[in-house]
Amino acid sequence: MNRFVLSFELIDSPLLAVCAILTGLGVVAIVLWAPRRLVATGAIGLGAAVAMYIAAHVLESMGVFEGPLPVGAASRAAVAVGAAAVGVVGICRRPWARRIIGIVTVIASLLAGALGVNAAYGVTHNIAAILGVQALDPASLPPRDDAAGDPATLYERWQPPADMPTMSSVSALTGSTKIPTGQFAARDASLYLPPAARVANPPALPLLVFMMGQPGSPDPSALAKALDAFAAQHGGLAPIAVVVDQLSAPEKDPACADSATYGAVETYINKMVPQWAASNLNIVQDHRYWTIGGFSNGGACAAYYGAKYPDIWGQVLDVSGNEFPGSEHPSQTTTDVYKGDANAFQASKPSVIMAAAPAGTYTGHTAVFTWGGADTTFGPGQQANSEAARAAGFTVLTYVVDGAGHTGEALDKGLAWAIPALAPALGLAAPPAS
Repeated sequence: MNRFVLSFELIDSPLLAVCAILTGLGVVAIVLWAPRRLVATGAIGLGAAVAMYIAAHVLESMGVFEGPLPVGAASRAAVAVGAAAVGVVGICRRPWARRIIGIVTVIASLLAGALGVNAAYGVTHNIAAILGVQALDPASLPPRDDAAGDPATLYERWQPPADMPTMSSVSALTGSTKIPTGQFAARDASLYLPPAARVANPPALPLLVFMMGQPGSPDPSALAKALDAFAAQHGGLAPIAVVVDQLSAPEKDPACADSATYGAVETYINKMVPQWAASNLNIVQDHRYWTIGGFSNGGACAAYYGAKYPDIWGQVLDVSGNEFPGSEHPSQTTTDVYKGDANAFQASKPSVIMAAAPAGTYTGHTAVFTWGGADTTFGPGQQANSEAARAAGFTVLTYVVDGAGHTGEALDKGLAWAIPALAPALGLAAPPAS
């Protein structure tokens, strides 16, 4: 499929408005074509809309959507199905001009509904992310500069050159730049380079390895937006970020652990990715300046890896994560990932790992937890993990996105708060005044 089509913006574009306008015009045209059937046509459309609205909430109560529906999602789906039903009425009645209008109305309404529900979630920005493929240009790795300097004071030492690019770059780590995946079928990761990484003599920058949710893909859109906003306020400085795949496919959940069923995802992210990054990216080699982060399923992995591998990950960024990997389907996870060993599954929970760690293990480590205030599914787990991390010795920072559910709003606003909050620990901003 054409790269332009795959990467076309679905949320922050006029496509939804165009489809909604076409839908509205089509419905009006069909109704006015035969006004004597107004009541019958309206009843069909209203009936279909009500049925869709009820079905959405029934499925929600059954846990099909793995959490509450975002505000407006059910209504948007209902309106779309109602309009599509009116379009079907148009298709079923002559003349052909009316049938053509009916066809256009059905297509436009279903597209508007899908785009509207997607916008309500606010996470998936393009078709590539829906399909779980990459639509980015292949990466060109940045120059490296081994000049000495205290990473903690980079924000003081850095002076952006006059020819520094104004924009970051986002690209795919594929072909010659692909990260070796070992015994895990990871999809190609993506690479974010802030403006400061794209100059002739770039400073070594902190590393951020990030994972998105499930279903999902290594889509850097949300993270890049947050990092761009930070870089714009800090002379082009921001972490070099690698968005990696902890799933292998949108429908799979390896629960962040190596297993015979899903492959060696834990080894890939905590051994192969760090080794590749240290050898190929112009990053600070001190692991205190390395962050493991993620959203939703990826956030659960971040908490797990940050707790289990403190020598690799100096900081943790958990945005609306599950309380523990596999929390949505514990029986399946126990069977598929831990070969039926419930004790091994219990031992993999971040809170359990942190509680068992020797005193002082997490001294100097920062853990950031953010979640939506209306996220009743994942919010309590985030609160619990933040308390467990604080008790284990992490420096804990928390932020609740008021009124947000488990949606793109919680992701975007969580990242917008978390990146500046982490910056002092990464040498990218002055420590907060005491």
